[in-house]
Amino acid sequence: MRTPRKDGFYMPGEFEPHSGCIIIWPHRTGSWHYGARPAEKAFTEVIKAIAESERVYVFCGIGKAEHVRGALGGDIAIIEADTDDSWARDIAPTFVKNAAGEIRAVNWEFNAWGGETDGLYAHWEKDNAFARTVAERLGVPLYDAAPFVLEGGSIHSDGEGTLLVTESCLLSAGRNPTLGKAEIEEKLKEYLGAEKVLWLPRGIYNDETNEHVDNVCAFVRPGEVVLAWTDDENDPQYALSRADYDYLAGETDAKGRQIKVHKLPIPDRPVTITKRDLDGYVFEEGEDVREAGERLAASYCNFYFSNGAVIIPAFGGENAESDERAAEILRKVTGRKVIQIAAREILLGGGNIHCITQQIV
Repeated sequence: MRTPRKDGFYMPGEFEPHSGCIIIWPHRTGSWHYGARPAEKAFTEVIKAIAESERVYVFCGIGKAEHVRGALGGDIAIIEADTDDSWARDIAPTFVKNAAGEIRAVNWEFNAWGGETDGLYAHWEKDNAFARTVAERLGVPLYDAAPFVLEGGSIHSDGEGTLLVTESCLLSAGRNPTLGKAEIEEKLKEYLGAEKVLWLPRGIYNDETNEHVDNVCAFVRPGEVVLAWTDDENDPQYALSRADYDYLAGETDAKGRQIKVHKLPIPDRPVTITKRDLDGYVFEEGEDVREAGERLAASYCNFYFSNGAVIIPAFGGENAESDERAAEILRKVTGRKVIQIAAREILLGGGNIHCITQQIV
């Protein structure tokens, strides 16, 4: 069986140039309250920011193209394809390339972040089919890694042989319970062309994806990462971030470099769901529900590298100061223009800017 590693393909770093970006228009009423209208505005801002420097492909439900075109305008590619939800990072294919610059895609099995064990909704067939749909529509050859369960938000690559993942996610009972850590690692290397996997212990507190790595840590260039951080030892995030920091301090990457860690603050105040937020949801049977006062997994690490900028979330209000501190840190460590998007409405769905995007290498 052919695999990316056998064929000389690998997953580039997200900070490398892209040929485009995939986004799925929000529609699920259990994720996006009040008919997804507030989320549509936030998605639109993200799309327009990315479109300044790269092609954006917006997928939407059958019969919804005219509505989306009216909301977006401009030179945005709109493609109709039904999905269960709008987390492009987790259900679109992972794109890989070779030394000649040829692009291929990888399809993973998707089971709504845990399947029957602790998945977030009862039906995910459309989402699981989406990667194949994307590859067909874009004309990209596809490797099939199924039935291996993986989401795009659970991996980060430095483009030089090193992957970042979290133990809390990839070793969770709802993903690949018949595989041991070494077997999972080998599967990642085979399909992502990697040489070394760095297993961070934990992710962001209360992250319902079993703590995806993209919410807690990200490569900004080979050998350097940003790590979500708080100095408040009473905050439940402190112990999780400290465990990751201590782990990284003792590790090197695939090239033997010591990892340089830039601490990126979490929001100063927890971002929570209000009663008014909750009143706007319509949950399906078997779907994970929310509660008023619930702390959301807010993180500035959940950003997107466009070709021309870093698109990062802002939470506003009591977090205006941490919004600005995070922007300044990312401006300094990436050397790029920073575009901040008011992203609380995306966070209310359960993820953020990185979660709703998937770069095409």
